[in-house]
Amino acid sequence: MALAVLLIVLVLGSLLFHFFSPWYFTPLASNWGLIDFTVDITFVVTGIVFVAANLFMAYCLIRFRHKEGRRADYEPENTKLELWLTAITTVGVIAMLAPGLVVWGQFVTVPEEAAEFEAVGQQWHWSFRFPGEDNVFGDVGVRHITEDNAFGMDPEDPAGQDDILVASPIVHLPVDQPVQAWLRSKDVLHDFAVPQFRVKMDLVPGHVTYTWFTPTVVGEYEILCEELCGLAHFGMRGRVVVDERAEFEAWLDEQPTYAELMAQGPGDPALGQVNYALCGACHGTQGAGMQPLNAPRIAGLNARYVERQLNYFRDGVRGAHELDTAGSMMRPIMAALPDDTAVRNVSAYIETLRAEPSPITVSGDIEQGADLYANCAVCHGADGEGIWAMNAPALAGQSDWYLVTQLKNFREEIRGAHRMDLYGDQMMMLADVLSTDEDINDVVAYLNTLR
Repeated sequence: MALAVLLIVLVLGSLLFHFFSPWYFTPLASNWGLIDFTVDITFVVTGIVFVAANLFMAYCLIRFRHKEGRRADYEPENTKLELWLTAITTVGVIAMLAPGLVVWGQFVTVPEEAAEFEAVGQQWHWSFRFPGEDNVFGDVGVRHITEDNAFGMDPEDPAGQDDILVASPIVHLPVDQPVQAWLRSKDVLHDFAVPQFRVKMDLVPGHVTYTWFTPTVVGEYEILCEELCGLAHFGMRGRVVVDERAEFEAWLDEQPTYAELMAQGPGDPALGQVNYALCGACHGTQGAGMQPLNAPRIAGLNARYVERQLNYFRDGVRGAHELDTAGSMMRPIMAALPDDTAVRNVSAYIETLRAEPSPITVSGDIEQGADLYANCAVCHGADGEGIWAMNAPALAGQSDWYLVTQLKNFREEIRGAHRMDLYGDQMMMLADVLSTDEDINDVVAYLNTLR
């Protein structure tokens, strides 16, 4: 009897949760309402089966419960009942599968008027590519990937010279325009998913897959990797910004082409040395840093990482939080770097600097820190050397007091919370693993051994 009551409560609770739960699909922002309709049909069919099966079991437990002197009859076959169950099951399965086949047929049939872009996945980052004026993508290949050619563009293919490259994990798309997304992975299996668009498709290494959709609502939407692509796969976030046509075209015009990036070349360290004069007042002539001035060691940091951080300070992505007093001091300094060329040159010069590792000022449990650092090592390297492909800077030999400060800032959302700092957002999620100040000290103490 108790089991029968439990089954009835389970059914009622499930129905109440379904109809009154605040958690349901995100608002639809594309043309794929048919996917929602198909899911609703599945809910209805499986819901009816769930309710009927459990109530039937509860009925049987009550109606045929044990009584003294009653014996059960054994009936191995019931043709009439089996025919009814087979027919009902067939109708239910058809009701669930048929709409899905219709949706899939539309899902793989791209409209002729669809525009194109490419989403490139890697651990743990998104980047994007648009065809140029010729509307033809250039050839790409893993063998072409270098630090200066992260997209793997074939330099010999003329069709790729005008391809528009978006290294940022933020992409813009026009509203009410069908778009086909070509999907390419540079390393492992990933998945491109935007819940509001109801699109989800795997990126398979060695293959190019695709999906298509029509954004229908102006706004910002998160890109998720819904495939287990590694330790930090939950942090592989991007963003789709759906604009009106004019705003989209203006954004697209601001993005560089492959030919422009190649002509731009790396920064000039000689010119950057002149710009560095003001930086040296705090960071030292060789970039060794000065703790009393809250200036960390920067000597030898990857130029692209330095460039990104300087741009963040300039654009208010970093240093704008009211509690980030040290970061706020960097923002007015950026006036000495008036344009992207100056930022690129000083970043190139900083990469050439050499200084002794910073003095050790932080102590902790090194063995415990080594265990905690296992997560960090996936991006920053087993020896803290930094991995450019992961957009992760070197940590070994850096100012330990500064590392402690920044880990606390990430954990407390002082740094990384800005909507344009998706790399910082990854760090905020990962810094939550370091739940106490002792954990942070332990990790940094271990980093001090990687000199």
